[in-house]
Amino acid sequence: MALQDNIVQIVSHPQLSPKQKSNNLALEAENSLPYVAVSEQVNNAMTDGIICDMFEGHAPFKPRYVLPDYAKYLQQGSEYLELAPAEDFDDALNALTILYHHVPSVTNIPVYLGQLDGLLMPFTLGLDNDAIYRKLKRFWILLDRTLPDAFMHVNIGPTDNIICRTILRIDAELQQIAPNLTFMYDPAVTPDDLLLLATTNICQCSKPHIANYPLHAETFDERGFGIVSCYNALPLAGGANTLVRLNLKQVAIKATSIADFFEQTLTHYCQLTYELIEARSAFLHQQSHFFDSFLVKEQLIDESRFAPMFGIYGMAEAVNILQALPTRGLADVGSTNSVNQSGNGYGHELEANELGLRISAALDKIVKSTPVTYGYKGRALLHSQSGISLDKGVTPGVRIPYGTEPDPISHIQALAKHHQYYTAGISDILTIDETVKSNPQAMFQLCKGALSSGFREFTANVANNDLVRVTGYMVKRSDIETFKQCGSRTNTTGLAAEAATNTGILQRQARVIAHEQSPLVYE
Repeated sequence: MALQDNIVQIVSHPQLSPKQKSNNLALEAENSLPYVAVSEQVNNAMTDGIICDMFEGHAPFKPRYVLPDYAKYLQQGSEYLELAPAEDFDDALNALTILYHHVPSVTNIPVYLGQLDGLLMPFTLGLDNDAIYRKLKRFWILLDRTLPDAFMHVNIGPTDNIICRTILRIDAELQQIAPNLTFMYDPAVTPDDLLLLATTNICQCSKPHIANYPLHAETFDERGFGIVSCYNALPLAGGANTLVRLNLKQVAIKATSIADFFEQTLTHYCQLTYELIEARSAFLHQQSHFFDSFLVKEQLIDESRFAPMFGIYGMAEAVNILQALPTRGLADVGSTNSVNQSGNGYGHELEANELGLRISAALDKIVKSTPVTYGYKGRALLHSQSGISLDKGVTPGVRIPYGTEPDPISHIQALAKHHQYYTAGISDILTIDETVKSNPQAMFQLCKGALSSGFREFTANVANNDLVRVTGYMVKRSDIETFKQCGSRTNTTGLAAEAATNTGILQRQARVIAHEQSPLVYE
């Protein structure tokens, strides 16, 4: 379809708001430009669905994810925004609200709103708990209504403080899809009753993510890190300049044997992935002039703290395909759904799980040994990518295919060892039967067990909650049901509705946390 036809289709779309139309028109304009220069091999791999650029645009003029140093901003103010340093709680909330509208991302809405309890605690002097609650509740509603995108992300914890507890209270009360929320857990710092409050929230509204703070912290330097968008861990005062992902299922289809996969095919397509990463990063850093912005000049971000995210997905299908090669041959592999539906293969059998772990270790070695021009300490960061709404017949990241999930304990044990490798984020979504609402202690224990087993992130949906996680962001089931007729004020609802159709997110298997299984993970 010609460019003009696409534009007419956008401007006359009955369900899009004017703001949503403007965003779509901007992307259409960018994608009318020539694509950044890459080799024919890379073009072919993208056409074949082996490598994906995550639809970041043909000429990237802004990073995918940006994590400003909001604490520095509140302390120094901003010459560009004509703002003095914040002096009280209202100043801080006002200043943050202003800056959020100047922080870009792939979605045009900020994906990182800061470690809010750390940012706001210095301004609580003289405020009682009720005043803090009222101010934060208005702020929470404002965020959802003015930045209507479920990739927008707040961090809290691991310390126990009134801001942290109040945000958890408000989030459970309002049950908004935005902001997304991560609670940092550190067993040396976080009291059990605060973690219990966070996991009880999960029972009610499927939020927050629970992050393994010590594991993330040791990955980055003293300046710190943040969890952004879905569950992506990146350097504070930096971010991700691009995210390119590799479809392991398609790589496995190209292999003639398990040995060929490791010795030739995986290496080849990783090299092509790096070529695309370099091309996209070069345009952003050398031609877009993004790093001439006030965010850099006022030292809220540092160009050297941006890194490409080397994403992977389709681990489950890759393992099942590779295991089938020696006995059945490549031509007989086809769909792996029959293998998974029978309860065999990846996520269920030790041999399959060990092969998956071997693939993760190989990817880790490649990413840590391959220099990039624009990276964090000269390297990309490995990421278990959680899928997009267009994915069909392929499972996000290293997850177990939807509808074939084992019991929660076996689920955790099958995936825990992968987490050591994916420094830019990895998350599974455990779907727990709604009976857990009458026993929130079970969710608490499951979370502690997962984190002690090596999980970087603990994430759970509770069956029949209206709020449900898609790939890592939130949606309301009720919004999916009405989207086709009414559209949505929230930008991400359309993606969620598409994902529900294409990827089977609503077919996840709800499991009971059984008491007889608890010693496997709790002790």
